[in-house]
Amino acid sequence: MCNFNMKKLVTICSVGLKLLPICPLQAASRRNIMSIQDIRNALRKVVGASKSFSDGKPDRSTLSKYLVGDQKALTPRHMNDSRQHVLIPLSDKSVREKYLNGHGSIRFGQLLENLDTFAVLIGYEHNKPMISDTGESPLSIVTAMVDEIKIHKDNVTDNADIHMRGHVTWAGKSSLEICMWLQQNDKPILDAQFVMVARDPESKRAAVVYPLETENSEEEHFISEGEKHKTQRLMEAKESLLQKPPTNEEQQHIHKLFVNTLDPSSKSFRSRVLPPDSVWMESTKLKNAIICFPEQRNIHNKVFGGFLMRKAFELAWANACVFSNSRPSVAFMDDIFFHCPVPIGSLLLMSSQISFTEGKYFMARVNAEVMNTLTGESRTSNVFYFTFTCTKPKLPAVSPKTYGESMLYLDCMRRFKTKILPRNEL
Repeated sequence: MCNFNMKKLVTICSVGLKLLPICPLQAASRRNIMSIQDIRNALRKVVGASKSFSDGKPDRSTLSKYLVGDQKALTPRHMNDSRQHVLIPLSDKSVREKYLNGHGSIRFGQLLENLDTFAVLIGYEHNKPMISDTGESPLSIVTAMVDEIKIHKDNVTDNADIHMRGHVTWAGKSSLEICMWLQQNDKPILDAQFVMVARDPESKRAAVVYPLETENSEEEHFISEGEKHKTQRLMEAKESLLQKPPTNEEQQHIHKLFVNTLDPSSKSFRSRVLPPDSVWMESTKLKNAIICFPEQRNIHNKVFGGFLMRKAFELAWANACVFSNSRPSVAFMDDIFFHCPVPIGSLLLMSSQISFTEGKYFMARVNAEVMNTLTGESRTSNVFYFTFTCTKPKLPAVSPKTYGESMLYLDCMRRFKTKILPRNEL
């Protein structure tokens, strides 16, 4: 882990993030701390956002002239420029209530919300200074995807503060990789990698961000890893089952699954029977519908990405409970995609499905569709992947019935073999 030489200490309390301008190595005084609403107001000022949804969309057309077309014209930033330290003071009873679940531990979905807000803050810190006369940024920085979240401790103690640290670890032309680490009692809770993108606030086209310059070998390692992550993302997109058919090995695996569901006495491809210790994949779904109100908006007057992640995780966790008949633990999260913004006033349809199991591990895939309630048109806004585990030594296998379900099965099996299996022993 990095040696964080922080300039700021940010605190998340019952209303969210709070900012405290002191050295984090000192005792965390809570005097003159800004509330999450204060920080969101500050971020609204940075992007020139309206104070309330009823004020309408602000005019940002004049900011385009401040955007730079050539990244070489920008002074390189260092990782220290964006380093931030966040405190979630769970030792404060007034704060703890918002984070508690019914089992006396911490709601993981709330931590996801905080991570998303934290990543936006870090992104704007990297791209300072703002326009001097208004204090605004000509950029719109949004979450493109959550590359991965490694869970070290699922059952988080409810009476000890959580420390969040993070900074930009890689910069492309218009995108940033931001790494964040959560600790409690000096022990790791999770590591997260977010990919943020910068856009022209009017045209929505890609906008140039400040380049990143290294100062030591540790930072060079971050840059190298960031390049590897970018290459891996491009490769995965190229090899996606939406682009290419399954490999020969995968086709044989799916055919074997299909044959195992045939009734041997019928001599027919239509007679399907459930194999022992299995469940039909179609029976593992759990759905939810969410009306998107203005109180869930972000600084860009769209639905807050952290809210979407929290709702998706809570649906997946409920799905995992029903499937396993136990209280599951989240083990890994990866490739949370943000395909399009979710407008206020739309209807968000979320569907979770257990799509793969292996031993005590099982994966829930959540698909989110945003529907225009006036036209009835819908499109996929987000896709989430959550891997859970439970105390049971083995869970039922999921058996796909259709070709579409088989592709979901293979999609999740690929992720399990490449990302989860190497880190865990079954």
